[in-house]
Amino acid sequence: MGAESTAKETVLITGGGGYFGFRLGCAIYQKGVDVILFDVVKPLQTLPEGIKFKQGDVCCLSEVEEALRDVICVFHIASYGMSGREQLNRKLIEDVNVKGTENVIQACRSTGVSSLVYTSTYNVIFGGQIIENGDESLPYLPLHLHPDHYSRTKSLAEMKVLEANGAELGNGKGVLRTCALRPAGIYGPGEQRHLPRIVSYIERGLFKFVYGDPLSLVEFVHVNNLVQAHILASEALKANKKHVAAGQAYFISDGRPVNNFEFFRPLVEGLGYKFPTCRLPLSLVYFFAFLTEMVHSLVGHVYNFQPLLTRTEVYKTGVTHYFSMEKARKELGYEPQQYSLNEVVEWFRSRGCGPKPRKYSIMHLVRDGALVLLLIAVMVSWFPSAAAFSL
Repeated sequence: MGAESTAKETVLITGGGGYFGFRLGCAIYQKGVDVILFDVVKPLQTLPEGIKFKQGDVCCLSEVEEALRDVICVFHIASYGMSGREQLNRKLIEDVNVKGTENVIQACRSTGVSSLVYTSTYNVIFGGQIIENGDESLPYLPLHLHPDHYSRTKSLAEMKVLEANGAELGNGKGVLRTCALRPAGIYGPGEQRHLPRIVSYIERGLFKFVYGDPLSLVEFVHVNNLVQAHILASEALKANKKHVAAGQAYFISDGRPVNNFEFFRPLVEGLGYKFPTCRLPLSLVYFFAFLTEMVHSLVGHVYNFQPLLTRTEVYKTGVTHYFSMEKARKELGYEPQQYSLNEVVEWFRSRGCGPKPRKYSIMHLVRDGALVLLLIAVMVSWFPSAAAFSL
């Protein structure tokens, strides 16, 4: 997308109706490149004049092929099952993440798309083990060790994308160049997946404790840094960059390892709430998440409730795992800018978030009582398991 770009170039973004896809599309369009956002749902934001939206599903090959006519580069962002109850819908996760990716690759080859940038995840490597300053030489986590279906399918999808590098295009116009970016957790004003859920817990009085080692470190990536990385990756697939990114994977973050709960402290306190002082053992919270998932498997078809936490979320937030940005800096020219949560706090404040006077109703009493009883039950059942584990 650099100086060689012309208005005749067109890129397509799967998952373009989502938060990151929309931001990426706007940034690319500002560089004079035509942009098509492809998604099953329209963006919540108003489309800037000039950016096109095509409604379609990556699970349908014909719809993908139709959307890719006259496109030179695809940013494949669309995925399913990243967090919450979505993680428990195994069939849809498989359909979107694996079959959808296969469709994108096949459509790129049949329509002559020369570049494919895949948005992967840290989870193709991480599965609950401690990783300190890891790099891209680390092997994939064995598929049977993934604690959730999302991570397993994203790993399979990334493998397929990188294996497709160098595949001949159906129109005889060269080969397909592919690469994968592995981002940390995304944040920024207007993010719609993780932050609203966290703020919802805070406002409902459910954020009463933290867990794990206070010295554990994880990473995050601001949406603007992730946009920068994707644009750089697409440029690094081109001939004038000697296809340096072709067949490669890159970890992408802000480059600042931080304790998960300390990262969110400015959000909690910025919205006017007290930061929790109670700290629970990681194994207890993991066991609680396990029981919650079991309950969901039994009643989810009748009442698809949102689990407070899933097992994978416990690992991702409570176990140290962070990675070096050296490869992305050296090969892509990636230089993450520094951001704070101030703009996120202001975004939520502008939408009325913050403490509000409310009466303590019977429903609140029942809810809090149920939570206390559940926690007691988990702790009672956890003690024998913890004792056996220590032996």
